[in-house]
Amino acid sequence: MTDSKVLIESGKAVLGIEFGSTRIKGVLIDPASGEVIASGDHTWENRLENGLWTYHEDEIIAGLQDTYKNVAADVKKRYGAPLKKLGALGISAMMHGYLPFDKDGKLIAAFRTWRNTNTRKASEKLTELFGFNIPERWSVSHLYQCMLDKEAHLKDLCSFTTLSGFIHWKLTDRRVLGIGDAAGMFPIDSDSHDYRKDFAEKFDAVIKEHGYSFKILDLLPQVLVAGQDAGTLTEEGAKLLDPSGVLEAGVPMCPPEGDAGTGMVATNSVGVRTGNVSAGTSIFAMIVLERALKGLHREIDNVTTPDGSQVAMVHANNCTSDLNAWVGIFREFAKASGHEMSDTELFSLLYNRALTDADPDCGGVLSYGYLSGEFITGMEEGRPLLVRTPEAHFTLGNLMRSNLCTSLGAIRLGMDILKKEHVKIDKLLGHGGLFKTKGVGQTIMADALDTPVWVMTTAGEGGPWGMAVLAAYLIEKDQGETLPHFLDTRIFKDAAGTKVDPDEKGVKGFDAFMKRYVACLPAEKAACETLK
Repeated sequence: MTDSKVLIESGKAVLGIEFGSTRIKGVLIDPASGEVIASGDHTWENRLENGLWTYHEDEIIAGLQDTYKNVAADVKKRYGAPLKKLGALGISAMMHGYLPFDKDGKLIAAFRTWRNTNTRKASEKLTELFGFNIPERWSVSHLYQCMLDKEAHLKDLCSFTTLSGFIHWKLTDRRVLGIGDAAGMFPIDSDSHDYRKDFAEKFDAVIKEHGYSFKILDLLPQVLVAGQDAGTLTEEGAKLLDPSGVLEAGVPMCPPEGDAGTGMVATNSVGVRTGNVSAGTSIFAMIVLERALKGLHREIDNVTTPDGSQVAMVHANNCTSDLNAWVGIFREFAKASGHEMSDTELFSLLYNRALTDADPDCGGVLSYGYLSGEFITGMEEGRPLLVRTPEAHFTLGNLMRSNLCTSLGAIRLGMDILKKEHVKIDKLLGHGGLFKTKGVGQTIMADALDTPVWVMTTAGEGGPWGMAVLAAYLIEKDQGETLPHFLDTRIFKDAAGTKVDPDEKGVKGFDAFMKRYVACLPAEKAACETLK
């Protein structure tokens, strides 16, 4: 405690803030070791307006300020010291999406998040144009869809960026983006660590055909890799982050990153043949490649690590949201019965039933936790669905196991493609909300992917901690020190974790579940078409 207080008072502690789908969290660390000193968070939720998933600009700023205020309050409570100065700061957020601005920096259309699936036509046309997979979530898909829809705001468009890029811009007055997040805006050349100029030329021709004068590279933020200078916290940025006026300006800031990149850092999965799975509101697997994939796969994104290595990304829009809703039902029942339980107790009780009192194939119980569309399975919209045959073994354990298994259903389909491409994975690490109940999500995932799954003791902090580590790398790295070396020799030198191997019965059970999952997708589609 004394060492941490000295670190805080000397202005050397490092802060990472990450904007997740349902929570914004800040984590303050010791930059030399990565040890967590303090944290704070803010709960928020996206909204569906005019058919688009969005957050309002004032909600973004309010969430940023409340998160920082709560970190500072935690520092004050623990150490009796004000948070006046930081050694470094980094911002991360959910990747992709679309925030367009005019020449004065004014947001000229509603923020479109990664969750929107209205961009299918644009995604397909761009993939055909480039011969390179351009997912629906990517920022360029949103831009092109706006062009196809002839949206009025395009006449004033001067730039667009992601959520992390927007916040970083507000804090530093620099329009930059970490390469991992930039790779979800427009294709990246891993050799030059910049946008693909050949693709930019092709897209500029399309832009001109649609009657617009802007060029894509003029609209995009500058690409930076981990460890590069991304500016400093301005006086205006300090007041925006901390309206109380206590925080001093001049803090070095690292490149803003996406949640996929911070997840790789948080699990030490930035080296070749390592991989991680981030499982929360959405779920994605990131596998660092030895070589580029041979074929074009619409289910696989081609992105990068924060230091620019090639990554195969399998992304699914839906993971734990409907699972959490079921837990909420049982929370309500417990309260009504006079037996209120903490979240930890409730999740532990329900999740563990999926291991101790369930059939490996969920006993014939099938569910789809689709709150939104799912590209991998061809769903433009989502309808949470629970279905079973009359003879199914319908128990609490099988209900919970089905909900856990379905949260991994879409990602499993994508990972099967990588297996066929002979992609090698030496170590797969899990992090995110699915793994908070010890051993359960980890076991289900090991069976689902038929591979050993590790969960590190640091995984509970997740992306915000990973972002803080990237900020620490900015100021702590030695001359020429790579990000993998920094993580291996400093941050994860003494890291502990647990490993779960796949179980033969569990693997066969999940395979049986997946056969039903694929076979019954028409039922999910029918629910979308009929339940409006």
